[in-house]
Amino acid sequence: MRYIPHTNTDQCQMISQIGIKNVDELFKAIPGKVKIDSVNEVPPSGISELELKEALDNLSKKNKNTKEFVSFLGGGAYNHFIPSTVSHIIRRSEFYTAYTPYQPEISQGMLQSIFEYQSLICDLTGMDAANASMYDGATALAEAASSAVHFTGKNEILIAKAVNPNYRKVLNTYAEGAGWKVVEFGYQQSLGISDFGDASKKISNGTACVILANPNFFGCIEDIEKFSALAKSKGALSIASIDPISLGILKRPGDIGVDIVTGEGQSLGLPQSFGGPYLGIFAVKKDHLRLMPGRIVGETVDAKGRRGYVLTLQAREQHIRRGKAFSNICSNEALCALAATVYLATMGKSGLREVAGQCLQKANYAKKKLSKLVIFGSPSFKEFVIRTVKPIDQINQKLLENKIIGGLDLGRFYPELKGHMLIAVTEMVKKEDIDRLVSVII
Repeated sequence: MRYIPHTNTDQCQMISQIGIKNVDELFKAIPGKVKIDSVNEVPPSGISELELKEALDNLSKKNKNTKEFVSFLGGGAYNHFIPSTVSHIIRRSEFYTAYTPYQPEISQGMLQSIFEYQSLICDLTGMDAANASMYDGATALAEAASSAVHFTGKNEILIAKAVNPNYRKVLNTYAEGAGWKVVEFGYQQSLGISDFGDASKKISNGTACVILANPNFFGCIEDIEKFSALAKSKGALSIASIDPISLGILKRPGDIGVDIVTGEGQSLGLPQSFGGPYLGIFAVKKDHLRLMPGRIVGETVDAKGRRGYVLTLQAREQHIRRGKAFSNICSNEALCALAATVYLATMGKSGLREVAGQCLQKANYAKKKLSKLVIFGSPSFKEFVIRTVKPIDQINQKLLENKIIGGLDLGRFYPELKGHMLIAVTEMVKKEDIDRLVSVII
């Protein structure tokens, strides 16, 4: 039922049972600064469902409708167009409520959709195999580092400082529990790309992997091939965290020496949705297939020669002894992976290339209009960094008044970049939107 009221007697019984004095005690853990002082606007008890719905609808109208706003906020989650086919397919009941496909004989539809996702990710990245997806881009990256540690027998992780700061935090959490050593190398202040010289000094014979992002967190295009060669010179693996949309125009990482590809798949048909659920991409070369975490769906034939799909290579703690399990991640983002599958199938090669091209062209138009404020000289994809004259919170407030969601304050993650803003431009932005942004900032 949508509306089940509790009587005063019900509330008193529950309060007595759990040992508190009143309902307010249930919320005492919430910091006072985020609590509403007054609840006068909340409808009183004892009204009908019809009256309650009307009152809450009126209250909700006080929220700003973000559909009326233009967004230039990126940093890992992006406002891309989602074809209507995506929501139409993923809302079908057989997909929307599907559970783990342990019994292949009754799960062929779900298994096939995952197999198609894996195939598309391999085509997109140029890798030999992909898993059924991870939780998000951050956990995919950390699991890739774990794969490298197991494969090489080393425990040092070398990662670029220009990788998403949130991803690096998750990696450090993994490392703390597993006893790995995480070493960061810097970026060139004038170009915004990772410092190859610094990486060359910090890599060692104990390095398990070298991790880069392409494009990096500043939107700049990295020379992945050069860093991959550096990793191999020390017997380490090369790991790249990618923006899947960028592969509409950039070289596939599998074609330029990368051993493991990870990424955030939110751009592939998923809304930003307050930060999740998202989709972790994970793909490898065949030499590392058996160290890939999570689920893998394989294609086979039955006793009558008919094509079928099964879960395969399940080195997970649910299936083998916990001590021998490679990863404790036992699930995947199946519905989100299905959305990405439908998105990629709908867009096709030419459609993805068109989206990537529009991002590139529009971002560079904005970059040119703001050229006096741009600080990095490297080619970029759909994001770039500017140095602001006024405080960023004041600029973003002014932008909001003009129905524009402004860029990301990089000072939150990089103290040396205080007063710098990361601006993201996707195909959803129009020329006049960019012109409005520029007029407010300048």
